[in-house]
Order: sequence, then C-alpha cells, then structure tokens
Amino acid sequence: MTTRLPVSVFIIAQDEADRIGLTINSVKDWVDEVIVIDSGSRDDTVAVSESLGARVVFNAWRGYGPQKVFGEGLCRNDWLLNLDADEEITPELGAEIRALFQSGLPGDVAYTLPILPLYPFQESGHRWTAFHHPVRLYRKTFAGFKDSPVHDSVVVHEGRVGHLKGMVNHRSFRSLSHHVDKANFASTARAQDLFQKGRNPSALNLLLIPLLAFFKSYFLRREFVNGIDGIVVSHMYAFQRFIRLAKARELHRLARRGK
Repeated sequence: MTTRLPVSVFIIAQDEADRIGLTINSVKDWVDEVIVIDSGSRDDTVAVSESLGARVVFNAWRGYGPQKVFGEGLCRNDWLLNLDADEEITPELGAEIRALFQSGLPGDVAYTLPILPLYPFQESGHRWTAFHHPVRLYRKTFAGFKDSPVHDSVVVHEGRVGHLKGMVNHRSFRSLSHHVDKANFASTARAQDLFQKGRNPSALNLLLIPLLAFFKSYFLRREFVNGIDGIVVSHMYAFQRFIRLAKARELHRLARRGK
C-alpha cells in the first residue's frame, strides 16, 4: 500500500460532478486527506466526492481567493496541495511529489507546478504550451492564498520556492460554448474590479489588447505547436481579454449616465 504523505489536498468546486472524480482519483491514494469546498452544487458533486473518500464542506461563494483561504483553514496538515476541480495530477508529477518526501520533509517551503491546458477537441497536449507555473504545493506556515475575489494566487512570505517538472493536466472547458460561458462569468468580476480601480479602457486598448493577446497565446505561449487547435485556442484567449475590457467600459459609461 502506498505510504500517505502528510499533505492535505483542497479543491473548490461547484457543479463539477462530471470532472471532479478524475481530480480526486489522481491524489487520493497517496495524500493524507482530500477536502472539497462546495459552494452550492446542484448536481452530484457532493455525492461523487464523498464516494471517493473526500470530506465535503459547504461554503457560500465569495470569490476565488476567499474560497481558497477558507479551504486552507480546513486542512489539518502544514503541507497543502491545491487543485481545481478540472485538474489532474499526472502520474509523473505524483511520483515527483512523493520523491520530495522520501527523506523527510522537502527542503523548500513551496513548489511551482506546470499547468498543461487541454481542450476536449485535443487528444493530448504539448508540454511547450504549459506556460503557467503557479505555486500549488506549499507549507501554510510560510505561504497562502491572497483573499482577492478575482486573483487566486499563493503568496510566499518566507523561504525558498522550488520548481517541479511533472504536469498538472487542466481541462478547463467542456466545450467551446462552455469556454464562452466561463469567460462571460469571469469577465464580469474582472470588469467590476477594473471599474472600482477607476480604469476605463481606451479605444486603443480595445483595438490592440485582443491582437496582442492572440500573439501572446499563439507565439509566446507556443500554441502554434497545436496547429489549427492552437489558432482556435488563441482566438478564445483574445476574446477573454476583449470582453472584460468592453464590460469595464460599459460600466464607466453607465456610471456617467447615472445608471
């Protein structure tokens, strides 16, 4: 039987019954506990999670950061591994994490993990497109999530950060329609954040930022290795960047009209 690591995995979720099983199964055999923070699922997310041995706790949605800070407080271990309900630790990354604990506790206080985006129309991803390397494995005495409702990132307060090579598979979108729905939801919160900061996008922003976003995705994030799929993905990324700016501009115009 695999020795369980002194690691708590916590996952925020809502209506993820079709995907969260893959997430939990990728870690449940070698971590001490798995906690799911559910914000009011109307499907079988809770039942699926509990059937796989996870502890499920309800917490009303207050934003990404606050939800993850709440999750940190539920964990009984100092070492935490945060996953989203649409992510999966690959076998290679799982072995790499277990190796860190073979001779005791890891030497660093936190580790970045490369996130490999995968779309439903892709049979497999290319590691060149794993552009995002956030801190996801960390000691909560030295690091923790910010409580920003729109930016959920870990801040390391003290100590050295290591870097792991194994991938986290990220299946963020069930379909292109789902991508549009998620972009619509997230862009509303981010536009509100821009509005509250007094940032009103100019015509030049609206013209250039989507073009630069496509360039960033296709060339700098190397989506070109995925052929036509990379073109689709890059256009969707450009749309995400555009729609939040358009919504922020809309909020400023409505505010000037007293609406």
